Amino acid sequence: MTRAATHRRSILTDTDLQEQQMNVRARPSTKPASWKVALRWLPTFFAFPLGALAAKLISGPVDGLAAALVGGAITGIVLGAAQWWGLGSNAPSARQWIVGTAVGLSLGLGIGSAAVDYGWTMGDLAIQGAICGLAIGTAQAIVLRPRFGGVAFAWVPALSALWALGWTITTAIGVDVESQYTVFGSSGAVTVTAATLVLPLVLARRSETSAS
Repeated sequence: MTRAATHRRSILTDTDLQEQQMNVRARPSTKPASWKVALRWLPTFFAFPLGALAAKLISGPVDGLAAALVGGAITGIVLGAAQWWGLGSNAPSARQWIVGTAVGLSLGLGIGSAAVDYGWTMGDLAIQGAICGLAIGTAQAIVLRPRFGGVAFAWVPALSALWALGWTITTAIGVDVESQYTVFGSSGAVTVTAATLVLPLVLARRSETSAS
């Protein structure tokens, strides 16, 4: 091989390498940034106090079965809609998620509030929260099951524990729980929303894996 041919081959090799490097830089990354997922999910905590306020205005305090069922459904619709938006492009069906959340909270609040005789001590509300979280977690796990299989039902005890914690935190800081809202206040909502950030992160990672 002549020196000129060797030189041309070296130039072509260098050119090909540069083109490959440029293509790698130009190729858009499908990996979702965790901070973007978090920034979309965390503001959904506002849906807790907004849903509670809407229910209070429409159905009144949770002092009976009818108020619990109706108020739970109203708050569930607001919360479900906000969470569905927070899950972004990886969210399940809007109808399934919102309806599931509304039905879960309606039934959970109806059973949970009656179980504690519509009381508002820390213990009462922790039990009520655990039952609400159990019902919502079950409804949402059913929606998530096609994507995660049986593992989706790990969401049930997790959400039950977190909703009990949410009411405990709200009661501990002295919020007017005697007003008998459908759900805990902003302090508990921030905690629960931060703890459930794992869901949109896992959905985003699963979507990335499926696309690759």
